[in-house]
Amino acid sequence: MVLVPGSDGTFQYREQSNGFARHFALDGQPIIPEAERSASPSQDTMSFLAEPEGGFVAPRAVFGREDVLNAIDQTAVRYGGHVALRKADMSVTEWRHFYRANIEIESAYNPRARSHVGAIGLGQLMPGTAVTLGVDPHDMHQNLDGSARYLLLLLDRFGSKELALAGYNAGPEAVSRHGGIPPYRETQGHVRKVMAVFTRLNGDTL
Repeated sequence: MVLVPGSDGTFQYREQSNGFARHFALDGQPIIPEAERSASPSQDTMSFLAEPEGGFVAPRAVFGREDVLNAIDQTAVRYGGHVALRKADMSVTEWRHFYRANIEIESAYNPRARSHVGAIGLGQLMPGTAVTLGVDPHDMHQNLDGSARYLLLLLDRFGSKELALAGYNAGPEAVSRHGGIPPYRETQGHVRKVMAVFTRLNGDTL
């Protein structure tokens, strides 16, 4: 699936061979080693969030440069009035923390981060994704803007933080196909990690 700009300035989904997620191959399938795929059926979001067998260790806090953290916060605030936040029942403060948490897990606040599949920058945007969103992924501020808009589109589509994160990692069609968080260990781990950071960031402001 790709996002295509519409005449009204919004984006619409359209089929294409290479998806958005940083772990998608050219055939649209997630690049996840076979050994990492879960054999169990897809789970209800709430049961998924329960602590997995063997326990879950929240990721250690990562400390980014002040200019990077400021840019992340400024980008989040810019989209604080987006309709997707109402759909996902998120306050502006929660959105700021949610968006930052995803960036922390995606790139550890490293603007020069590159993945083995070619994802770029703080939001780990694939080059094709960046083109569709109209941003230069090598520019820190544009990368953040594209990442925020894509995450908001997923929140708008699914109305759920967890499903939006799953879509960001594995692609929105994988979420729709499985009727929830896909049974991929990498995707499930991504959702758990981001939500753990989100919880930590929310707690820091209480």
